[in-house]
Amino acid sequence: MKSIWRNKYRPANLLLAAGAAFSSAAHAVNDLPGGPSVRQLNLPVGVTKIAQEQHLLHTIMMILCTVIFVGVFAVMFYSIWKHRKSVGHKAANFHESVVVEVIWTIVPFLIVIIMALPATKVLVAQKDTTNADLTIKTTGYQWKWGYDYLNGEGEGLAFISTLDSSQRAMSDAGARGQMPDDYLLKVDNPLVVPVNKKVRIITTANDVIHAFAVPQLGLKQDAIPGFVRDTWFRAETVGDYYGQCQELCGKEHAYMPIHVKVVSAADYTTWVAAKRKEAAAKLDDPTKVWTLPDMLARGEKVYAANCAACHQANGKGAGPIKPLDGSAKVTDADHKVQLTVLLNGQNNGAMPSWKQLSDTDLAAVATYTKNSWSNKTGQLVQPAEVLALRAK
Repeated sequence: MKSIWRNKYRPANLLLAAGAAFSSAAHAVNDLPGGPSVRQLNLPVGVTKIAQEQHLLHTIMMILCTVIFVGVFAVMFYSIWKHRKSVGHKAANFHESVVVEVIWTIVPFLIVIIMALPATKVLVAQKDTTNADLTIKTTGYQWKWGYDYLNGEGEGLAFISTLDSSQRAMSDAGARGQMPDDYLLKVDNPLVVPVNKKVRIITTANDVIHAFAVPQLGLKQDAIPGFVRDTWFRAETVGDYYGQCQELCGKEHAYMPIHVKVVSAADYTTWVAAKRKEAAAKLDDPTKVWTLPDMLARGEKVYAANCAACHQANGKGAGPIKPLDGSAKVTDADHKVQLTVLLNGQNNGAMPSWKQLSDTDLAAVATYTKNSWSNKTGQLVQPAEVLALRAK
């Protein structure tokens, strides 16, 4: 019977094996510097002292637990084998031993103390956010990160970091063919910090629980709506370091990467200057009157960066995500209907609030959706309309 089973299903097994080999070759990737490695099992050594201490602590604990595991089970299996009934041993009848009771109480207690001392030291160090050179608030949104530079060089800068649209397109297409090493980790706006500076990270969330985690930096801190938590890091090596949200925050959870770019002090100063110019350029006069072509061009970019991930590039939506193509709220001649949704969200956060976008960006994306796909309304939303509604 066994040989019949093998012969009957051998072709299928060969096909499965060949398919697996082909799949591995088609999706072969290399180790990503500053990110996950191929077939990585252990924690990364990291580029901060906290990350390195976490790695060392993890290694020590694993060795200690392995020694205990081997010792306990070796004694147990030896006793079972040595005193088995088949060689004439009979079950003994005896009362407890006070000496043994004391030993197996004291020894585990000492082991716990030995483990707790270094673990407590690392944990306390992780929470020491005093004397930071730079303070950044990270806000989790479904499904992107918002960064606000609160103190230090770059104070006042703020931007949203979203999965790069090209990578989302790869995923939507089924992730076929050769994938880049940073697949689903590339973002449009990385978090940039200077090397060898203490960076305090304050976490919170706009909708559901998220978690800001970058293994190479030794970071993992929950971001909880209505609460403020903090942690810190000091990167000792220039480079790009990657992480992801580590809470199951919704259907787009897999598309919420973190990219921390550590640069030299001089490069950081240059980046801050460029970012300030970029921010100033975005501070459009809300009273400016835009033409439809200019507003559509800007709206297309805003939509691609913030809306296409859920509503899709064709505006059709997906599953519980409502379509924008043909939507009565989008095409309504009363612009307040759509703008209210953009500013306040709806459906208990399923559609998040986009108050963090500028008046011009909100007017642009509203104009774009009103005139794209089958929504050929010819309507033009001006920034002044958003400003007036935002003030209410």
